[in-house]
Amino acid sequence: MTDTQTTTRGAVIDLARSQSAKFRPAPLTAVALTDAFWEPRIRINRETTLPFQLAECEATGRINNFRRASGKKDIPFEGIYFNDSDVYKMAEAMAYSLATNPDPKLDAALDAVIQEIADAQQPDGYLNTYFMFERESERYTNTKDMHEIYCAGHLIQAAVAHHRATGKTTLLDIAIRLADNLDAHFGPNGRIGACGHEEAEMALVELYRDTQEPRYLMLAQRMIEARGQKPGLLGGDEYHQDHRPVREQTALVGHAVRHLYLACGVADVVLENGSETYRAALETLWDNLTQKKMYVTGGAGARWEGEAFGDDYELPNERAYTETCAAIASVMWNWRMLNLTGEAKYADVLETALYNGVMSGLSLDGTHYFYQNPLADHGRHRREKWFGCACCPPNIARLLASLPNYFYSTDKAGGVWCHLYAAGAATLPLETGGSLTLNIETNYPWDGKVTIRVGEDSKTSHALHLRIPQWTDNATLLVDGVPDSLANELKPGSYVEVSVRSGTVIELDLPMRIERVESHPHVAGNRGRVALRRGPLVYCIEQIDFPANVHVWDVALPEDAELVTEFVPELLGGVVVLKGRAVATNSGHWNGALYAPYAPVSPKEFRFVPFTAIPYYAWANREAGPMQVWIPTV
Repeated sequence: MTDTQTTTRGAVIDLARSQSAKFRPAPLTAVALTDAFWEPRIRINRETTLPFQLAECEATGRINNFRRASGKKDIPFEGIYFNDSDVYKMAEAMAYSLATNPDPKLDAALDAVIQEIADAQQPDGYLNTYFMFERESERYTNTKDMHEIYCAGHLIQAAVAHHRATGKTTLLDIAIRLADNLDAHFGPNGRIGACGHEEAEMALVELYRDTQEPRYLMLAQRMIEARGQKPGLLGGDEYHQDHRPVREQTALVGHAVRHLYLACGVADVVLENGSETYRAALETLWDNLTQKKMYVTGGAGARWEGEAFGDDYELPNERAYTETCAAIASVMWNWRMLNLTGEAKYADVLETALYNGVMSGLSLDGTHYFYQNPLADHGRHRREKWFGCACCPPNIARLLASLPNYFYSTDKAGGVWCHLYAAGAATLPLETGGSLTLNIETNYPWDGKVTIRVGEDSKTSHALHLRIPQWTDNATLLVDGVPDSLANELKPGSYVEVSVRSGTVIELDLPMRIERVESHPHVAGNRGRVALRRGPLVYCIEQIDFPANVHVWDVALPEDAELVTEFVPELLGGVVVLKGRAVATNSGHWNGALYAPYAPVSPKEFRFVPFTAIPYYAWANREAGPMQVWIPTV
């Protein structure tokens, strides 16, 4: 390829040639989000988060490792052996940002990083700065533990993003040479191989989509098929998802991010080859996640030990690991399943994970991060500016930079699908030719009223599919001021099809009621407790919103307590809070005792206190203090 060759720009997953996809995501450049929720976050990501991450990658030696590998600097390797991946994820985020907001300064900074990467690549295409000089003989000798293929996957994803966003092939050429090196070692003429940390599987499929080189798709399939063989390639254990073949896996186990990334890769392969056995396995794994192993926030991964999934219904709150990267991986997997099937249930889970499990991982000012996202805390868990293992910060950055891509898709019949709602505009190229422009007015996620005006470019009628979220009921739909004939088909957890053309005005109302949610009785820590949810947002209570003499862990909600909403523009960037009256017990009367004979709680021990709950994503942005998502009921 030459620098002048381009592809369709801006898509996170380019499904233009996929035969198994229900629809194709709209190009990233087709969508502009102008709402008060996502626009500031995307702008902060571009203006604050990305420059900070570039500075951190310099300060922590991550980019110097490439200069060492190229011989420019005579210095020891710095940091963890998979630190290259942080640079690649940051580069991917920068590329997606350039797709929607061309910036010469950011473009030049990314070009400089790419040059350092190019200079470090070896003549045979190999690229990993840890395995240089004294470690050269160790290359590909321990794929179970050393993350070489994982790092290569992140480079490939960054390269595809850069190519689609800018049309340049500088990073793509590097990725192709590295993929060819992987194929030489692990393709049909090499040995069976896979990485202990999945990632390259979906990256290789993306590279296949970008280049139409079938060897890359075949290599992704070989790596998936390599798992679960006898003897085990990666130790034969659940931690590495090597305990049984993927086609036979029925539960999410082991390292949470790894298994979710594997599911992404398998879904990508299914999108290309239509494998029914793989698809059935994915649906079984998804049921296991959503019915037995997913937090109400969309978070995944219960155990600190091994950053792993636990047993069925093992969902502790204070000890929840719920790595930010795992929530991001869930978004990515559900996005692929949505593109594969067109089923709204995947968009529902994607939305939950995005608004709650992912966004809690980033401070409101875009400068501090959570690695773990517990659902209860005593006030000790705070966001950090950076981590020695910094996988989460650039992962959030690349998701935010690519976020507009997740809102709309188009199908082969010329229809448009709206998955998420935010104010803004979208000019969507149709697969049957022409385009459809939508102008959206809404205060989502604070309000469920959505007005969509169809632009003047649509002279013929088109099918517009609108998602009716699972969390709503009694949704209403007006088309040009008249109740639509499909009003009775506004079923929660589905899409409704509306015929639109130039000038059509759609008024969709998705009522957002305050919902008390309880968990399965086998989730032992949540018995007798409820979580509060309104629209796509899960809520929590923080100590700062209660009197000093009321400990958050002593607060309980009466079953008949009335809760109301209030928008507070000066709080946490502007949020809807839930307010009402709760009761608090006095745990101090125990006088230091840890145990006592059981006695029913007397109403005399209760005192009424003002109650305020905030969106979970916004917790820990003020002074430190206890927090709870699951609240006792009385």
